[in-house]
Amino acid sequence: MTINCAGSLLYFKDPKIMGIVNLTPDSFYDRGKFNDELNVLKHVENLLKEGSDFIDVGGCSTRPGSKQPTEEEEIKRVTQPIRSIMKTFPNAKISIDTFRSEVARIAVEEGALMINDISGGMLDKKMFSLLAKLKIPYILNHMKGTPENMQKNPYYNNTIIEINHFFSKKIFLLKKYGINDIILDPGFGFGKTIQQNFQLLKHLSLLGFEDHLILVGISRKSMIQNLLNISAKESLNATSIIHTLALLNGIKLLRVHDVKEAVECVRLIQYYRKIL
Repeated sequence: MTINCAGSLLYFKDPKIMGIVNLTPDSFYDRGKFNDELNVLKHVENLLKEGSDFIDVGGCSTRPGSKQPTEEEEIKRVTQPIRSIMKTFPNAKISIDTFRSEVARIAVEEGALMINDISGGMLDKKMFSLLAKLKIPYILNHMKGTPENMQKNPYYNNTIIEINHFFSKKIFLLKKYGINDIILDPGFGFGKTIQQNFQLLKHLSLLGFEDHLILVGISRKSMIQNLLNISAKESLNATSIIHTLALLNGIKLLRVHDVKEAVECVRLIQYYRKIL
């Protein structure tokens, strides 16, 4: 599988890693520790050295129950960091993690070359028309509800079928807008119970109709913490196990906090698959 990223075809024969840069004061794990330019650049440098293929920059927390900042505040949080990253690491491939079309537009002007939208276009009706103009890759996330209410008793008749139905409708619409480079994210933790999340994990191979890349963003999430009764800081080992299961199910893109450990998972699975 390939995507066209800023005029270059990126091949996903081997899994790739997307490193997370949270620029929010209330993210569930980083808790605002990247709140100045120097810390951001040091973090990005470390992500790239450890093997990150993409840098996912976000200025709006979407953890369950979170309150969104104003559009102006989100723009303020991401603009200068993206500018600094591109100046310091001009070859970095930046994804902007936002559901707001204006934030996405400004981020792309500053150098971002992919949009990661947790709402699948549902929270900003201008997002798809923006994509039609930009012609850049789009990460289509499934979410039931909004960040404020998505974990209040989410219900599915059949988790896999309903998410695939959502993807099918959105892909049809995106292609009408001329968008073909679409990555699907089933949205672990976005309107799913622990059981539903693990159903997704177990049946990842049934998602995406075999025509689209699947992204898994499961790093240190509450489905791990709540099941094992541990904190986000204690969940690296469990996250690596979950990443391994996702890779064994054919996943080609992992969105992670811990790049070094994710790269190790990829290398181990690659070697494992070569052994006869």
